[in-house]
Amino acid sequence: MKNVRSIKTSTRVCAIIGNPVEHSLSPAIHNAAFAELGLDYVYVAFRVEDVKQALAGMRALENFCGMSVTIPHKIEAMKHVDDIEAVDRQIGSINTVINDNGKLLGLGTDGPGALKALADAEVEINGKKVLMLGAGGAARAIAFTLAINGGPAAIEILDINETILQELTADLTAGTQAVIQSNKMTDSSLVKAMAAADIVIHCTPIGMHPKEGSSIVPIELFRPGQVVFDIVYTPLETKLLADARSKGLQVISGVEMFINQAVLQFERFTGADAPVEVMRNVVMEQLKS
Repeated sequence: MKNVRSIKTSTRVCAIIGNPVEHSLSPAIHNAAFAELGLDYVYVAFRVEDVKQALAGMRALENFCGMSVTIPHKIEAMKHVDDIEAVDRQIGSINTVINDNGKLLGLGTDGPGALKALADAEVEINGKKVLMLGAGGAARAIAFTLAINGGPAAIEILDINETILQELTADLTAGTQAVIQSNKMTDSSLVKAMAAADIVIHCTPIGMHPKEGSSIVPIELFRPGQVVFDIVYTPLETKLLADARSKGLQVISGVEMFINQAVLQFERFTGADAPVEVMRNVVMEQLKS
């Protein structure tokens, strides 16, 4: 039989947990990379509601070495690991857990992945006004990374959830030197924020499969010169990005951040240099099929 993986008692297991998780391309990208390097690893996906129990299970399973954490668990997961890398403790969310002989280490690759996506697109952050739409786990990681390393003139954050919005605003103000502004997401606050923004970064699930026809930003609010970055990567071009592109704006797909953060995760899971082009090709084939 062709292409049958040999799963042995020594095979190391990695997984992604989230809810929903059916759309995830992480199994395809990581398994292709394992195969390319001939590593005795397998990567699977689990829909999880109880994060505490999921991480307890990881701790108990000797071969369960690495976990990716996605929506909505990136903040909750921090409560159930043993140690968190310093920058990620400051950020307040993680998307990766490493099992070191029953000791769980939490860390994040979203922020560095997003920063690299912007750098690869030759987007200048220094001195620019950044608008973050959403204040959840991924938004926290990106906002802290840009505030610490990007030198923006200001970061404005909008979200419908005032609690997480205020928490992120307070944490960024206390933990970075950046100018931080925030407002509850309303029609009027969005209009005002879009009028001032140079770079728009969308960090909510709106527009993600299976609700591809949705966009958080009405098309008439885009203005010339803006850069629009949507961290959603399924579909490859969201309605938000299609609308922005139709207005002649520079757009960055979430697939770039996804590939970058997956490369960083792979290298932490395995200790090996990731086969980046193999991983990119798998993602693009899956999204275009």
